[in-house]
Amino acid sequence: MKTFVLAGGCFWCLDAVYRTLKGVQDVVSGYTGGTVPNPSYELVCTGATGHAEAVQVTFDPETIPEDIILDVFFTLHDPRQLNRQGNDIGTQYRSAMFYADEEQKALFEAARDRASEIWGGGVVTQIEPLGEFYRAEEYHQDFFAKNPGQGYCLAVALPKVNKVRKSYAPYVLAS
Repeated sequence: MKTFVLAGGCFWCLDAVYRTLKGVQDVVSGYTGGTVPNPSYELVCTGATGHAEAVQVTFDPETIPEDIILDVFFTLHDPRQLNRQGNDIGTQYRSAMFYADEEQKALFEAARDRASEIWGGGVVTQIEPLGEFYRAEEYHQDFFAKNPGQGYCLAVALPKVNKVRKSYAPYVLAS
């Protein structure tokens, strides 16, 4: 198993998308990249912690290649938007990849380079060393599945899930 820690806007969207993929064993929503230990969601939302909303994606690279996990990341959010995704604005919504070792750093840099070609340049995704990852409150875990009729899920998360399902169909779990 491998684990990547990725941030690309609200963690509800990343969580929802990665849970649809074959070979993904676990997705944990949380906070990383900042300076405040054990932050709450409310504190992270102020932008004062330096943390990003992120997900830990644990997957089997024999079932779903590392490059697919990373290319999905660059498909489900716009990596050209600095410190925001759509109406979610602030450093907590930044596009970032947090590497655990030099191998991950190289994989992340290669994925960012591929994304830059696809997006026509302007990719602002940060690649940072992974520090402490703090698990988000329980109500944030698997939020999309628990709240399918919630407005944000319908307006923002569902279109991202559908986009990835279409673009990466061979890797999507049967519904």
